[in-house]
Amino acid sequence: MKLSTRGRYGLMAMSHLANNYGGGPLSVNYIAEKEGLSVAYLEQLFSRLKKRNLVKSIRGAQGGYVLTEPPEKIAIGDVIEALEGELAFSCCSSEEGHNCDRGRDCSAKTILDRIQEEVDDVLYSMTLEDMR
Repeated sequence: MKLSTRGRYGLMAMSHLANNYGGGPLSVNYIAEKEGLSVAYLEQLFSRLKKRNLVKSIRGAQGGYVLTEPPEKIAIGDVIEALEGELAFSCCSSEEGHNCDRGRDCSAKTILDRIQEEVDDVLYSMTLEDMR
């Protein structure tokens, strides 16, 4: 399994906001230049993050984006989910799931549920503070 560029680039961008927390907004242009990323693509990512209330935009010449909460209150899992959608290792464990053909007869369900639990534990125990 591999995170898409949405997840990877989004974490890179959120790391900049975490490092600058309390120091005012950072522009998408600034982050794009620092990371060598497309401004248009970052705008799409920030739009997703804003919809999930993880960042807010500040308008004006000195505008940009800031975190809505301190870095230690924003879980990595929330960022990944905002950008990638729900991470589910089996159709049985996804919120939309329950359309699994095998249901309870799935021989992999137990291990896939355990993997899901472990991954969720890691993603939701780490915060943006851990990236600083």
